[in-house]
Amino acid sequence: QVQLVESGGGLVQTGGSLRLSCAVSGRTPSWSAVGWFRQAPGKEREIVAASHWSGGSTYYADSVQGRFTISRDNSKYTVDLQMNSLKPEDTAIYYCALDRTYYGDTRYSTAAHAYDYWGKGTQVTVSA
Repeated sequence: QVQLVESGGGLVQTGGSLRLSCAVSGRTPSWSAVGWFRQAPGKEREIVAASHWSGGSTYYADSVQGRFTISRDNSKYTVDLQMNSLKPEDTAIYYCALDRTYYGDTRYSTAAHAYDYWGKGTQVTVSA
């Protein structure tokens, strides 16, 4: 049984920083992909960042490139999202997700529908 639990959300002013953490439990093959997604009110869920569980390349949405960093600690089974220079448009519920599909040693999906397991989300609010 795979479970993901997010933490670290909160209220921050524009320009501030937050660090989200996702604790992963259950079977996580090395080819798994981990991703952070977000959903703002009235909008579709969108990917923020993704990475292979075992390392390698990372993906960032254009809107967060250069501001957000995804990182993993495989020994602790955690995936973090460091968010700097936050903007009001970053306000959303942030979800951690896991996709255990094998696409190849270096490939993974960035589509939300491909991810099998989801956390319950953590609210991030950036005030103007």
